[in-house]
Amino acid sequence: MRLLHTSDWHLGRSFHRESLHDAQRAFLDHLVDVVRKERVQAVLVAGDVYDRALPGLEAVALFDQALHRLAGLGVPTVFISGNHDSARRLGVGAGLIDRAGIHLRTDPAGCATPVLLADEHGPVAVYGLPYLEPALVRESFGLERGGHAAVLGAAMEQVRADLAARPAGTRAVVLAHAFVTGGAPSDSERDIAVGGVANVPLTVFDGVHYAALGHLHGSQTLAPHVRYSGSPLAYSFSEVDHRKSMWLVDLASDGSVTAERAYTPVPRELACLRGRLEDLLADPRHARHEQSWVQVTLTDPGRPAEPMERLRRRFPHTLQLLFDPDESGTGTARSYASRVRGRTDLEIAEGFVRHVRPGTEPDDTELRWLREGFESTRESADRRADQP
Repeated sequence: MRLLHTSDWHLGRSFHRESLHDAQRAFLDHLVDVVRKERVQAVLVAGDVYDRALPGLEAVALFDQALHRLAGLGVPTVFISGNHDSARRLGVGAGLIDRAGIHLRTDPAGCATPVLLADEHGPVAVYGLPYLEPALVRESFGLERGGHAAVLGAAMEQVRADLAARPAGTRAVVLAHAFVTGGAPSDSERDIAVGGVANVPLTVFDGVHYAALGHLHGSQTLAPHVRYSGSPLAYSFSEVDHRKSMWLVDLASDGSVTAERAYTPVPRELACLRGRLEDLLADPRHARHEQSWVQVTLTDPGRPAEPMERLRRRFPHTLQLLFDPDESGTGTARSYASRVRGRTDLEIAEGFVRHVRPGTEPDDTELRWLREGFESTRESADRRADQP
């Protein structure tokens, strides 16, 4: 069976205030072409269909068009909700849409109820595991405590139990939206485990033939049967070295997997430039970036006059301007943004406690309060997002 694995569409997202609507529409056109030309037998969309819980009308219209076009091809498509989606809103009408071959899996209670497909070699059970927020789903899985690893592990136990009751030779595919150990993140993913342990072990997917993952925006292979498709478009300058794609996955009769990348259209190249303003404006090596989306980090000891205006005369699509002065020039300390880059919200809060109490580490009680505070805030935000 030939599968097309994609994820993290983030419909409605912009790139540093540049609209990506046309680029997202071009991607969906490309996806439909790939499904048709590559004789895809099922499409897997592993979460973060939308960029926010309350998507704009343009994003909803894009999704609606994609549903109609996929249904028109007669190719079964399985979606799960991600941490950016409102599960309730994405899942509206799932029962009716199911009849058109579009399967929206947004309810944690349905983790062990697969979409049943078949080819000439027999049945394929496709299990859709929506994003599982531990604080909201622990009770439904019979857990008193535990983070992402615990709830995803409990969901997979249900999957394995259901699979064991199916005919011998049934091949199993799982869609999940999580941060799996070994995956490489980028700046454009919202942390899915604020205040807790983000990673879940690779072994959680033991017993299935293919795990189609979403959440991390770079295409990655964690094991031959466990892969991230990555996002179809770049959503941050940290993805400057990504080559965006989907996975074309061939599931053999014995459950073995081979996969190749199906590259997606690039609306505009990204470039990250660093140096002193006058050097950047004069350097002929940067001519190839004059039509790119550009992030510039200026290292001038003092801030030049009108830097953005001057940069845009040469690089009209300069979108982000950062300052990291050469310390050799003035001894200026690194910027706050550079000092906290790559840290989680919890780590930044812990750093603040250390800053206001020099020489004193947060104790266990204070760390627990911080974790609980972030978890409570996140839980409240998720509940508000799912309110009708």
